Amino acid sequence: MADRRPRARHSPLHPAAWWFWALGLGTAATRTTNPLLLGLLLTVSAYVVTTCRPDTPWSRSYSAFLKLALAVLVIRLVFVVALGSPIPGTHVLVTLPEVPLPHWAQGIRLGGAVTAEGLLFAFYDGLKLATLLVCVGAANALASPSRLLKTLPGALYETGVAVVVALTFAPNLIADVHRLRAARRLRGRPDTGLRGLLQVGLPVLEGALERSVALAAAMDARGYGRTADVPAPVRRTTAVLTLGGLLGVCAGTYGLLTAAGGTYGLPVLLAGVVGALAGLRLGGRRSPRTRYRPDRWTPRACLVAASGIAVAALLTLAASAGPAALHPGVVPLTAPALPLWPAAAVLLGLLPAFLAPESPSSRPSPLNPPSPLNPPIPLNPPSPPADPKEPS
Repeated sequence: MADRRPRARHSPLHPAAWWFWALGLGTAATRTTNPLLLGLLLTVSAYVVTTCRPDTPWSRSYSAFLKLALAVLVIRLVFVVALGSPIPGTHVLVTLPEVPLPHWAQGIRLGGAVTAEGLLFAFYDGLKLATLLVCVGAANALASPSRLLKTLPGALYETGVAVVVALTFAPNLIADVHRLRAARRLRGRPDTGLRGLLQVGLPVLEGALERSVALAAAMDARGYGRTADVPAPVRRTTAVLTLGGLLGVCAGTYGLLTAAGGTYGLPVLLAGVVGALAGLRLGGRRSPRTRYRPDRWTPRACLVAASGIAVAALLTLAASAGPAALHPGVVPLTAPALPLWPAAAVLLGLLPAFLAPESPSSRPSPLNPPSPLNPPIPLNPPSPPADPKEPS
């Protein structure tokens, strides 16, 4: 008899929950330059990705974001060494030969003294940006892009279809290039250089055009692109709400990222989000469509999203209550201290690691679930005992 117990724990999380969690950690990273807190944020994101990411092609993008973050940090330090730093310092590490510049380039220098204070300030600043990139990479590694595009509102339906087509065709193009280059190498023809590029690129372009025409015909036969009749006042209201909401989101985000706009940033951001969501809700009336097996917001998904939002809110509150602990100074040189309750707030981001679904390899098949009458077949079944009558 089949097991009819609910499998909510085995179902994957809503992809937007991972993005809320990752963007919450990224927002917390923008509120501090303390390297201990930033390192803790990196550790939390790495642990959750290692524990929860599925065995899929997009889950391997996390290492690429780690390399990108390291490159950003190194470039930030190189710029300080080559172009100098506005931070005054007395601890000179090395003095490079300075290149004289014309009068119109005043304020810029090439070479000169490299101070420990300037390098430390650049390290703090670059580490903040690197942590933000790693948090975005965590969302890319945990959330399925195709499932995320399914959750787009109806107003962004055409955009979602275009992105899905691009995500589908890109691997095919890469596979075509590898196949054609291998075929040319087997025939003893060049596959590198300008001539090889032209002779490989033309068949790839021809195949891409054929697939595009076939896909367009299939989509047209299935009714893609149809829109419903919406009254003109509703269209105007939708445009005003969407445009005003996006402008409010931009202004509120700028206010949150600057010290002077801390008072108006959050209200303007919330008002912009509400306006944009209302505009997208109204705009969805033009696209009558349904979703096949839509992703549900389960309690686990809500907890994962809430953990990231809680980290962002608590770090924002800590930055306004005690900015000295979250922004250690570099003049004079002092060792940064780890503030206790902001560090405890960052540890809330570990909640998804305890709510992660089980590995797909350990799940029973839904078509053939294990039961007392249908036990699971082991991968390496034991050999049957030898017959005592049979000669060895």
